[in-house]
Amino acid sequence: MTTYLITGGSGFVAYHFLERLVSRGAPCRIHALDKDDPFLAVASTPAVTIEYRRFDLLQKERLVDTVREIRPDYVLNLASFSSVAASWRSPDESFQNNTGIFLHLLEAVRSADAPCRILSIGSSEEYGDVDAVDLPLTEAAPLRPTSPYAVSRVSQELLSKLYVDALGLDIILTRSFNHFGPHQRDNFVLASFASQIVRQRRAGGDVVLDTGDIGVIRDFIDVRDVVSAYLLLFEKGRKGDVYNVCSGTGHSLEEVIGILARLAGTAVRTRQNPELVRPRENRVVIGSNAKLRHATGWRQTISLEQGLEDLLQYWESR
Repeated sequence: MTTYLITGGSGFVAYHFLERLVSRGAPCRIHALDKDDPFLAVASTPAVTIEYRRFDLLQKERLVDTVREIRPDYVLNLASFSSVAASWRSPDESFQNNTGIFLHLLEAVRSADAPCRILSIGSSEEYGDVDAVDLPLTEAAPLRPTSPYAVSRVSQELLSKLYVDALGLDIILTRSFNHFGPHQRDNFVLASFASQIVRQRRAGGDVVLDTGDIGVIRDFIDVRDVVSAYLLLFEKGRKGDVYNVCSGTGHSLEEVIGILARLAGTAVRTRQNPELVRPRENRVVIGSNAKLRHATGWRQTISLEQGLEDLLQYWESR
């Protein structure tokens, strides 16, 4: 029976990954490790058993013992300090919870002599300041990180390549672009917009969104398409290779707010909050998913508009 180990197993992306495994129905065992209890647990089924464990991933020896006990076939590393803005406030915490935890995981797999495949989740933030001639970004584009978070993700990628080349670990890498969807916390931009619209519309009066710079353009992709890519990469990805996980289309935050307003049937005004403006901002980030498609057969199935409608419905249900 296939065994999965998921770090950051109580989070938003993990929830959707587990839901996808359950819906597939193929027999497997899943061990989800996280410092927090799951905010929304996925129930086991006769075919798919899920065990959640409260776990401090900075406890290296305990992690080695756990990997040795579980003997996973696949390891999905979702444990991260994923806020760019927060990484400016706490750069040490960003490094510790991205690069440090990932290094402990690699050492645990090596020490336990566990022959597993690891998916190292990176970020489009690694590309940083982008020249227009480089768009859409392929995996060969230069990396110019512009935040402590982005630097930590580049460091994670370099560690991955080192452990593949020098020690033979089976690691596949992603640079995942901005993903969103139901159950995402509202400290992320699209979930924040959706929750503000729903809350203010219920209260009556004008809907006014607190925003950062809404002129930036991003490549948004629904989390359900993201986890589909992760599963396909486990099956078909090439050891040591990096894959963009993205839609291939860019939209400004101003455009996204317009779509949300139309779907919600309400007028929306915006008000820039200086605290939400980053010290450095990448103006346009659009990726190419050609390598992912050619390697795995993946395709996007959920449009931006459908994903935003589902996001609004989620916040309505809250």
